[in-house]
Amino acid sequence: MSKTPETPLDVAAAPSDAEVTGSGLASKVLQAGDGDKNPGPRDTVEVHYSGWMVDGKLFDSSVARGETTSFPLNQVIPGWTEGLQLMVVGEKRRFWIPAGLAYGEKPSRPGAPSGNLTFDVELFSIEAAPEAPETPADLTAPEGAEKSDSGLASQLLEEGEGGARPGPSDVVAAHFTGWLEDGSLLESTVMNGKPAQFKLDQVTIKGWVEGLQLMTKGEKRRFWIPAALGFGENPPPGAPQGNLIFDFQLLDFKEMPKAPEPIPAPDDVAAAPSDSVATDSGLASRVLSGGTGSNHPSETDEVLVHYTGWTTDGKMFDSSVARGEPISFPLNGVIKGWTEGVQLMVEGEKRRFWIPGNLAYGETPTRPGAPSGTLVFDVELIKIGK
Repeated sequence: MSKTPETPLDVAAAPSDAEVTGSGLASKVLQAGDGDKNPGPRDTVEVHYSGWMVDGKLFDSSVARGETTSFPLNQVIPGWTEGLQLMVVGEKRRFWIPAGLAYGEKPSRPGAPSGNLTFDVELFSIEAAPEAPETPADLTAPEGAEKSDSGLASQLLEEGEGGARPGPSDVVAAHFTGWLEDGSLLESTVMNGKPAQFKLDQVTIKGWVEGLQLMTKGEKRRFWIPAALGFGENPPPGAPQGNLIFDFQLLDFKEMPKAPEPIPAPDDVAAAPSDSVATDSGLASRVLSGGTGSNHPSETDEVLVHYTGWTTDGKMFDSSVARGEPISFPLNGVIKGWTEGVQLMVEGEKRRFWIPGNLAYGETPTRPGAPSGTLVFDVELIKIGK
């Protein structure tokens, strides 16, 4: 049975025999490990941990919950990103993390502890992150590339299964890596370890829409996409400029199933009502029905939810309720409004969120098919954890 960890005697400040790095992070080995490798900055680690404020208050503990947690090191506070890279499997270490490497003196994340923090961490396993794909030698289309009337150029890298190709409104699943014309890495599902899935007629990059229809299942192909078929000559803020290079592997495609019946929009979809509660970030919410749990998820927890989303004009754009199937995801892998908002909830609770554009997909989303501006979500938190 799990129990509450004891507060360390040196919780208030690092002792004189602690190691201190250039950033100000202090640590002390509590138990030597049996591994010989340190995790890298993008690796996923499995750990047990307990965290205290300098006054000795325990604010979070996987040990108390009786379940280890896993996360990529580039998705946690800087003190953890730096500190875990000092450890080997089997090691236990105490960290004294200054506020600047934690959540700050005045955290913007609801429920986050302020000031300097002390953590005891035990490292159980390391899962290496995929290596960054090699930059192509041919950043401009070679002489032998196939070219279409639109200006799209492509070259077959690996044969597929042959046969059928996606239609213009099919849903495709694919791995891709993209580069700017100077060779800078733009984005890679290969590095993330999760393929992308999207509906072709909702993609804003015309070169993707045209190019993927040339491919068969299993095929790998390189595309040289002119700016006019990318994000345009005058792209929206944050979008890449100029010509783009993409390597695609088409994993699967299918005809889009019939759209579910829309769920009517709430009466207050246009704006948060006066009885909603707003956070410093601008996220507003209102509890629709109370939950039965008492624990709140952390930003690295996986949650199971039912949800429906509307734009402020009342148009439903997505709903697990309409599909009849809840969805699970890690809270640090979704839009900021969800990461912040679901942490306010307990299991069984239903809550309505009014999420401003800067905490959602932005005013001019770069993600294919994403809704713009302020969004409204009804969320039911079914379960915390896998």
